Amino acid sequence: MKILVGVDSKFSGDISQAIVTQFRPENTEILILHVLQPAGPTPPQMDPGYAPELEGKKKPAHALVEHIAKELRDAGFKAGTAIKVGDIREVIIDSAAEWRADLIIVGSHGQRGIQRFLLGSVSEFVARHANCSVEIIRPPRSM
Repeated sequence: MKILVGVDSKFSGDISQAIVTQFRPENTEILILHVLQPAGPTPPQMDPGYAPELEGKKKPAHALVEHIAKELRDAGFKAGTAIKVGDIREVIIDSAAEWRADLIIVGSHGQRGIQRFLLGSVSEFVARHANCSVEIIRPPRSM
């Protein structure tokens, strides 16, 4: 089984724990993906991945995906990493299709109301547009 895991810094621990408890390491390959989204559209004369404002975010992004991959490798999984630049929703969908993922796992921030309307929901978009199964990991409810 090939599992693409879209992560950000907020709920990555919840996602790795869900993988370890739900899946067996044998015959499971995992790709940990973090997408850096540019602040605005790329000018037409520039390369589509051109986003100089993201340079300072690449090192922490690499540290994040490597940390998660190490946790999963320590649990016996085969795990690789990727950092990509673009629209988060589209990059997750496209990466899953290119990699031929059987499952996409993403976290949910649980946003509601106007904040959800303005920011959109990555997990909702992925669930609606993916060509494979999608699992959405929600953060634990605080008491």
